[in-house]
Amino acid sequence: MSIDTVGNAERNPDQPQPFAELGLKPDEYQRIRDILGRRPTSSELAMYSVMWSEHCSYKSSKVHLRQFGDKKPETDTLLVGIGENAGVVDIGAGWAVTFKVESHNHPSFVEPYQGAATGVGGIVRDILSMGARPLAVMDPLRFGPADAADTKRVLPGIVAGVGGYGNCLGLPNIGGEIVFDESYAGNPLVNALCVGAMRHEDIHLASAKGVGNLVVLYGARTGGDGIGGVSVLASETFDADGPAKRPSVQVGDPFMEKLLIEATLEVLHAGLVEGIQDLGGAGISCATSELASNGEGGMHVWLDRVLLRDPTLSPEEILMSESQERMCAIVEPAKIDDFLALCKKWEVEAVVIGEVNASGRLTVEWHGEEIVNVPPRTVAHEGPVYERPYHRPEWMDALQADAPTADRITRPVTGAQLQETLLDLIASPNLASKAWVTSQYDRYVLGNTVLAQPEDSGMVRIDEETGLGVAISTDCNGRFAKLDPYTGAQLALAESYRNVSATGAVPLAVTNCLNFGSPEDPEVMWQFSEAVRGLADGCLQLGIPVTGGNVSFYNQTGDTPILPTPVVGVLGVIDDVDRRTPIAWGPDGELIYVLGDTRDEFGGSEWAHRKGHLGGMPPLVDLDRERLLSEVLVAGSRDGMLTAAHDVSDGGIAMTLVEMALRSGVGARMWLPDDADPFVYLFAESAGRAIVVIPRSEEMRFTEMCAARGLPAFRVGVVDSGLGADAGFDAATQVLQFGDLFTVHIEEVRALHESVLPALFG
Repeated sequence: MSIDTVGNAERNPDQPQPFAELGLKPDEYQRIRDILGRRPTSSELAMYSVMWSEHCSYKSSKVHLRQFGDKKPETDTLLVGIGENAGVVDIGAGWAVTFKVESHNHPSFVEPYQGAATGVGGIVRDILSMGARPLAVMDPLRFGPADAADTKRVLPGIVAGVGGYGNCLGLPNIGGEIVFDESYAGNPLVNALCVGAMRHEDIHLASAKGVGNLVVLYGARTGGDGIGGVSVLASETFDADGPAKRPSVQVGDPFMEKLLIEATLEVLHAGLVEGIQDLGGAGISCATSELASNGEGGMHVWLDRVLLRDPTLSPEEILMSESQERMCAIVEPAKIDDFLALCKKWEVEAVVIGEVNASGRLTVEWHGEEIVNVPPRTVAHEGPVYERPYHRPEWMDALQADAPTADRITRPVTGAQLQETLLDLIASPNLASKAWVTSQYDRYVLGNTVLAQPEDSGMVRIDEETGLGVAISTDCNGRFAKLDPYTGAQLALAESYRNVSATGAVPLAVTNCLNFGSPEDPEVMWQFSEAVRGLADGCLQLGIPVTGGNVSFYNQTGDTPILPTPVVGVLGVIDDVDRRTPIAWGPDGELIYVLGDTRDEFGGSEWAHRKGHLGGMPPLVDLDRERLLSEVLVAGSRDGMLTAAHDVSDGGIAMTLVEMALRSGVGARMWLPDDADPFVYLFAESAGRAIVVIPRSEEMRFTEMCAARGLPAFRVGVVDSGLGADAGFDAATQVLQFGDLFTVHIEEVRALHESVLPALFG
């Protein structure tokens, strides 16, 4: 096998190269030639192609993502921000928490189990590379229609992959979402989040500092799985009529990852590592170029030392391989024996593949021949930056004018019609119980899970002595974002913020996974730019920074993009997890209050979705009200005024009450304000609202707090387990009574709620 060396590239400048097949545009290829002053070698071409891919370089999104830095709110809790493997925030008492969400959408469509599993593995290594012990994972998922053939192909495999990998790692899955919509048919979204914790002094960064220090590759051997993997796969639209790039999906080994986690934490805590980077997208190309670029700027690599699963791999394939469970560390020569000894202890293979130098170049040799000689920053950080054209779609005016008003869609009026509407929502795949999925995940392994699905946010204990913990929620309604991407992104932020607050935690920081169609479509690019602007403005107004995240473009099949889906994750801190607020209400006689204002807002709602309608404007977003609501929910939790709390979102107040009743197994009666339209009051999806349950002894204190802060609070019900006989059932039957309109049997509702997904997939 002839090797394309640097010398050969200089001697044969006109040798044809397959740059287009590797995803590079002609002008990008020419720029590489200009940087190097010659044509690239085939290995250099491989490195640039994966590192300049959309997935790795953010070349279409960088100009917009800068807003997260330009509009960053003043905060003293942010320890590490955008640009590292994951953001880090201070949660007090010497503890720091790191969290991030990323996508593995396209690989999960090609091979659902491994695509989803390696998505979990990759995000866990991002958290590990910051020096943190991974504590929990979450999985925001999107699929086509629940009854579609392709959904039945991909969903079981994706769920099994998420659960299989996370369960084998021994990490609890504490939250996420599952949403079904026609736009995701053929392009499911698999976003994975991980959260980890460390002491402040244990934070590590990805940089290769110290001339003479050694570059160590450790973990699994490098194989042919995932060559070009997500870096190329996530950078082009799937199109049955075109030359779609579908390289092999990475294959995960969670047992190796578990060993890798323990080995990494031990070498970090022993002080044996100067810099560290996980190997994900773009593999060795990414790890070596980023470490060199962030450090002294020079590195020499002996690529033939890399341990291989497949000895037939070419240098180009080794550089591009995205084989999983691998890490790269920078180690002082005096500490290398101790480092290797600890790896051996954990049965993790490790090999020195390079050395840090002051050359300002990244050089790679293969059996004594130089095959790469590049400025590392041009590979890792100075790729193309595009200001893609964008414009507001012409169809937006008509879409927003097509509101689901009473004259367009018949609304229920009678008690029987309202009851039928509620039962239809309960049985809709988007609002039905997700227990069929979450029961496949271990939610309580490690013993520190405090709250998990179906609570408003997942919560884990960080410090056993003090009870210090964190809560995390992810959210996004893509229909809202389709109707108005600026407002839709802020509504996603607001709901995640509200979910965290509802459990009693103070929101601290944001991560995001921005899932959109092709950036080469000016209308998609407008959606993206508006969503980023909305999210940046929203975070500034709420005073919580974006710590990092992910952009996933080309989520479309042919010319049909997905709904714009800016998934927003919010992390909050709670001083004592024993003070958390669950969604299950307590004993008889406790009072049910609605906080916030209800308006006639059905654009993008689940009710309209069930009617096959998408149009109008999404709910109004008032971030000052969201902050006020958050303060009341947190204070109520901290001061022992609340038994339960649940944010009002999909399905409105009626669905929120049903979910609380199902969680507690106890009935309640509610009443509507005299001037309320029953349909609007029960089913509107206005933002900035929550339902809280208050012991009678705390009612005056709580309502006075709400009045003093200017937050509307309305008593709408009472917990009552003795309504069965009055409603025509056995006296012991638990029912939920909606004034004199209708009554539902809680256990019958439970059977309906829990039967939907098993009937579809089980």
